[in-house]
Amino acid sequence: MSSSTPIPSEYGAVLADLKRQVRDARFTAQRRVNTELVRLYWGIGRTILQRQDAEGWGSNVIGRLATDLRAEFPEMKGFSPRNLAYMRAFAAAWSDERILQQAVAELPWGHITVLLDRLDDHALRDWYAAQAAAHGWSRNVLEHQIRTTAHTRLQAAPTNFPSTLPAGDSDLARQLTKDPYVLDFLALDGDAKERHLEQALVDRIIDTLRELGEGFAFVGRQVHLDVDGDDFYVDLLFFHIEQLRYVVIELKTGKFRPEYLGQLGFYVALVDDRLRRAQHADTVGLLLVADKNDAVVRYSLAGQHNPIGVASYDLLPPAVRAALPSEADLAAAIGTDATDADRD
Repeated sequence: MSSSTPIPSEYGAVLADLKRQVRDARFTAQRRVNTELVRLYWGIGRTILQRQDAEGWGSNVIGRLATDLRAEFPEMKGFSPRNLAYMRAFAAAWSDERILQQAVAELPWGHITVLLDRLDDHALRDWYAAQAAAHGWSRNVLEHQIRTTAHTRLQAAPTNFPSTLPAGDSDLARQLTKDPYVLDFLALDGDAKERHLEQALVDRIIDTLRELGEGFAFVGRQVHLDVDGDDFYVDLLFFHIEQLRYVVIELKTGKFRPEYLGQLGFYVALVDDRLRRAQHADTVGLLLVADKNDAVVRYSLAGQHNPIGVASYDLLPPAVRAALPSEADLAAAIGTDATDADRD
């Protein structure tokens, strides 16, 4: 074909298909390489375990093994004494060779070391491995999910989805929720005003999307909607690209009050009418509050006709929050101090 020959009309579609084939092949090759590397590291770890049990190999032998392996394979970076210790821990944590058929074998080695470092419970390791493999979590996202105890929070928010959405869609929508949302990355205290909280979430939008979960895309803050000359503003608007639905998020810095749902329900109905397209799933709303009484939330949700969930948010990670004294502890301490002062 000469340079003057016009490009065929179907060229673009053919090129797009070839690009897809190349990407798929590269991805498949990378996964195979990763699986073989995991297989190798598990095998080395098992050998070290067996030699330690049979011959009492100690740290000196492991150090010598690392030196000899690096000398033989200088192009490979994974034979440090520390990494050999990880391989041993890996083989001890997943002792059955059928591990290679499990989700953990699909993860990069760096993810596996995070699981070994951060978790002691085998069932939790398997749960986070499966979630990371299914959703393509990066190492940082996996670290975040473990640190914020994602296994206790996913799909935990009270909602009225079962009564306001079709059965299958209700189950899907619940997958979007957590309770609580951990917003420790904002570096705000509990007295932050709603507008400051909104702005901080937008300023740290990457971290916000990571905490919301896989598939969320940011649409805007204070999204303006005009209703026959009256102006209304949605706090935060997101679109879930996998479920093809808008998610309206409203923030309240105080404790949950039933009247908050009326405002959010109005915004959900408005977005559903003005922005939703025929191919989109039903719009849902999510109210984030600093505190809530779950019984009050359930009664309030029962009277709503638009799909809404209610979750709390924490500005401190669970471990830090658990270490803080409770209000009762503080009151008791203050009372004790006051009594001591009176005696003096």
